[in-house]
Amino acid sequence: MSEPGPVVVAPVAGTVVGLSGVPDDVFREEMVGSGTAVEPPADAGRAAVLAPVAGTLVTLHPHAFVVATDGGAGILVHVGIDTVERKGEGFELHVARGDVVEQGAPVLTVDLASVRAAGLATTCPVVVLDSPPGSVRTPTGHDVDAGSELFRRPPPA
Repeated sequence: MSEPGPVVVAPVAGTVVGLSGVPDDVFREEMVGSGTAVEPPADAGRAAVLAPVAGTLVTLHPHAFVVATDGGAGILVHVGIDTVERKGEGFELHVARGDVVEQGAPVLTVDLASVRAAGLATTCPVVVLDSPPGSVRTPTGHDVDAGSELFRRPPPA
């Protein structure tokens, strides 16, 4: 049995709902990789979204980003569901594509209240890209603080 991988921290505070709790088939069916998701509190307003791992920002949009680790794993953080429709409204970037970030560093700020007011889910999937379905196992139903351990990355296949 292999050792658990490096720690991935929660990008936002909330309740761990798992990918099965994401209202989007791509995430729920683990089409892009295994992971979990955090549902911010219903009364949350503006929130910093943190880098779940240290690495390089290889993809950066107002609503989503990918941090590539030194080992090559890509960790996707998607802030809300269908939030690409917002075209950046309610999101403020603090970094640029290609920047190197430390684990727990703020990547962006989101106005969760405006996302909810637009009728969109605020659920935040955190996915290890290209990992086998079911390879990230984490309990659900408990609360996490932003920057606290969310799960451990599975070892490379």
